[in-house]
Amino acid sequence: MEQIKKPRGTLDILPEQTAAWQYIEKIIREKCIRYGFGEIRFPTFEATELFSRGVGDTTDVVQKEMYTFRDRDDRSLSLRPEGTACVVRSMLENGLYAGAMPLKLYYLTNFFRYEKPQAGRSREFFQFGTEMFGSDSPAADATVISLAYSVFRELGLKDVKLHINSVGCPNCRPAYREALVNYLGGYTDKLCPTCLERLNKNPLRVLDCKSPICSEIASRAPKTTDHLCDDCRNHLDALTALLDEAGIPYVIDSGIVRGLDYYTGTVFEFIDERIGAQSTVCGGGRYDGLVAQLGGPQMSGVGFGMGITRLIACLEQEGLLKTVDTTPDIYLAPAEKTVYGKVFALCEALRQMGVKAETDLCSRSIKAQMKYADKIHARYTAVIGGTEAESGIVTVKNMATGDRAETGLTAEAIADAIK
Repeated sequence: MEQIKKPRGTLDILPEQTAAWQYIEKIIREKCIRYGFGEIRFPTFEATELFSRGVGDTTDVVQKEMYTFRDRDDRSLSLRPEGTACVVRSMLENGLYAGAMPLKLYYLTNFFRYEKPQAGRSREFFQFGTEMFGSDSPAADATVISLAYSVFRELGLKDVKLHINSVGCPNCRPAYREALVNYLGGYTDKLCPTCLERLNKNPLRVLDCKSPICSEIASRAPKTTDHLCDDCRNHLDALTALLDEAGIPYVIDSGIVRGLDYYTGTVFEFIDERIGAQSTVCGGGRYDGLVAQLGGPQMSGVGFGMGITRLIACLEQEGLLKTVDTTPDIYLAPAEKTVYGKVFALCEALRQMGVKAETDLCSRSIKAQMKYADKIHARYTAVIGGTEAESGIVTVKNMATGDRAETGLTAEAIADAIK
């Protein structure tokens, strides 16, 4: 019978890998608590309309990348492709917007997009995300940026660089859009088919194209920062002043526009060029109109998404991945069936004391048990039979040196013997 394999673009995260994930998640959760963010969890699938209205009909996410299906009641549902729209929906549905502001939330979960699998990009991917609602202040932008920067610093990453831009607001973006369309209109014979389609629907997306030709054209395009209104300019200046005061380095990068329609004003990315084409490890910005767009009150928002697999790639690049030693401290080998219950209880008692203890679960012979103990790299072994059970004395063997020592047949005595 043919073996069933995982769907293309999904991940198996194996035991030898999960230690690194748990280490990263622990740091993220600790940082979020310090910054006053509470964890939110939301459904794996939502109404498709949430993403078409929230993320935007013109985005690649909605047009090409969502996993959409109809349930038995003929409702259109989609696996979550991103987190911000989900959080806004949950906030509105559960009345969180009526509480104290700003509301600060974070999540650590998986998302789904039908993309071409490649290094740093998969169809199932994992993100750490934050969302802050109810503050128009540049200090809100600076806070979420500082949280991301703090995570990178705690992990020891020194080469992840912050790039900032402003894409303007509904007041100043029309003038920029006109200037951009006029400029790009002179290159319609060179733009890729996707960008030709974007030119009329969402020309800012052309600036985000990865095609070498489109990227070269975009590098000479009008800059968003040259077309900002006074409010957007003052907001960006105030944000960079706060980052300067906090000692968070950054560069103003007019090429940062982000790929989702809901962004307004501040946009930013943390980039590590050393991990290849998918070098953006974290990206986010402001979305001051999204809550109202999804049926809520007029309320500002700002946040980011940080890719966990790309974060791990950065850590691997710098040799910073943490490992957890799961090697057993001791293997207890029952020599006879009559003592198995005693050995099992002893193993359990050692575990409760913090000792990594193992015993036989497969009815192996003593010889086979010793081979197994060696294979799992147990630091110590102890063979327990009727004689040991009767005398209350057991011999503990150091597997690395071959040294042996007698000790009492209690969890306390064995724990002391192998310290």
